[in-house]
Amino acid sequence: MSSLPRPTGRRPRTPLRRLSLAAAALVAAAAALFPTTAGAAAYQVLVFSKTAGFRHDSIPAGVQAIRDLAAGGGFTVTATEDGGAITTANLARYQAVVFLNTTGDLLDETQQTALRSYVDGGGGFVGVHAAADAEYGWPYYGQLVGAWFASHPSIQQATVRTGDRAHAATAHLGTTWSRTDEWYNYRANPRSAVHVLQSLDEGSYGGGTMNGDHPITWCHPQGAGRSFYTGLGHTQESYADPAFRSLLLGGIAYAAGAVKADCRPENGYTPIYNGSTSGWSQAGPGSFANVDATLTSRDGLGMLWYSTKEYHAFSLKLDWKMDGDDNSGVVVGFPASSDPWSALNNGYEVQIDATDTPDKTTGSIYGFKAADIAARDAALNPPGRWNTYELLVEGERLQVFLNGVKINDFTNTDPARSLQQGYIGIQNHGTGDDVSFRHIRVRELGGGGGPVTVEGEAYTSGSGVQPADHGAASGGRTLGYVNNGDWAGYSSVETSGARTFSARFSSAGSGGTIQVRSGSATGTLLGSVSVPVTGGWENFQTVSTTLTGSGSGPLVLVFTGTGGGYLFDVDTFTVTKD
Repeated sequence: MSSLPRPTGRRPRTPLRRLSLAAAALVAAAAALFPTTAGAAAYQVLVFSKTAGFRHDSIPAGVQAIRDLAAGGGFTVTATEDGGAITTANLARYQAVVFLNTTGDLLDETQQTALRSYVDGGGGFVGVHAAADAEYGWPYYGQLVGAWFASHPSIQQATVRTGDRAHAATAHLGTTWSRTDEWYNYRANPRSAVHVLQSLDEGSYGGGTMNGDHPITWCHPQGAGRSFYTGLGHTQESYADPAFRSLLLGGIAYAAGAVKADCRPENGYTPIYNGSTSGWSQAGPGSFANVDATLTSRDGLGMLWYSTKEYHAFSLKLDWKMDGDDNSGVVVGFPASSDPWSALNNGYEVQIDATDTPDKTTGSIYGFKAADIAARDAALNPPGRWNTYELLVEGERLQVFLNGVKINDFTNTDPARSLQQGYIGIQNHGTGDDVSFRHIRVRELGGGGGPVTVEGEAYTSGSGVQPADHGAASGGRTLGYVNNGDWAGYSSVETSGARTFSARFSSAGSGGTIQVRSGSATGTLLGSVSVPVTGGWENFQTVSTTLTGSGSGPLVLVFTGTGGGYLFDVDTFTVTKD
């Protein structure tokens, strides 16, 4: 956000002649999806379609479709069926290699080594359909593709469910897609090792054997490179289908590094928005349009927040897109309120803004910490394309990932704020600042609340204590100036179910004791731990204790000790719950 809203301002064959008539449409579609910058150098793609098993009659149509896509997509194509092209020297010419309906034992050991070194060293791999029906004796290839072919039923219509609509290969699709193809079953489910973009609805056709979880299109990092695979593309008709051509184009662009995506495996997330705004509340002026499972901000300055639940330790992922110099943000760690300014003043906003000062542009913790701009720029898709944020909150630490790349690492040290408990919101900034969001999902960490690590200086109430600067401390600060009888309260840390407590501390004073209490400085004593002298304020040690009793309120630490001077400093502490 800015300080003020911006002002308004064996099958039937498709005749090749019919395919050639689609060439102009292919070029136009590629140019629209991936416009090239004037003067930008084209990248190189190698299409490899060698077969040593079943040969698909769609291969010529596939090669021609990729050539046509290249004309508007910013790349050039070399097509071959010669395994001799898979050498270290030759592959170095290309940003991506496409295995198009390859089958059987294709490569000798030298060629296998060259392909592996190429991808792991930063190259891109695209597998289309029968690319999963090859190189069964080479374990690395199974990892590279993601899964091996097992069987298929007859060609038939099925429903494809698109789970990721931010990736360049699938952003143009709706949540479901009905099409006819030959639907592969795989020897093992790849989900744990890949990022699934699309799955088959096994109830929509006959012959699926993957127990209702049937990935069909996916991507994943491979070494320093990228891999994309789709099980679609058996028939000639596929290569005349604009939606499939766009999927293929996006997969090639991702593999070549021309567009960015978060293709890390993603498991255990719960959607909190995927078309329905149930559980969400609008705070302040403006609103969000909700069309095609996409929220688009309108007017403001306001915020749509998920008022159903507070979150503690969690990973939040969401997809976002702006069309120009727009402005929005994602806000976390704020208390319930119908006032969007309360969220901004009590929580933290991860900014979305094409242009602004470093601490107020995309990836920054607004007003607090700039992103790593070089890393951000390398990971960022430009306006008009989708990006994916991951906001990872652990204790008082907030890490920001953009399209799978860490671009910010921030630790809260403000005692008036806490990332340990609060709500999630997305901002509608003002007239003309139109930013869209898709697929907002959360994975809770540590059973939804613990173990929880908290910065000592992040207390929300207290007596006598103050933050103290220490270079060797987490975040560069501690809770300090501790005297006998002082205390610190942490409203974001509930004691219900708390079972262990540990603290990192230093002491050049007399040491003492930390009492762990529930609710107040005189509340139920859950446990206590002795804090010895460490020999210096920069010399840190850790102590721990088991907690007993039943807590029913926020955590309060009470400090006791004897002797003159300050007792000790508390850097961080961790509470583990049932």
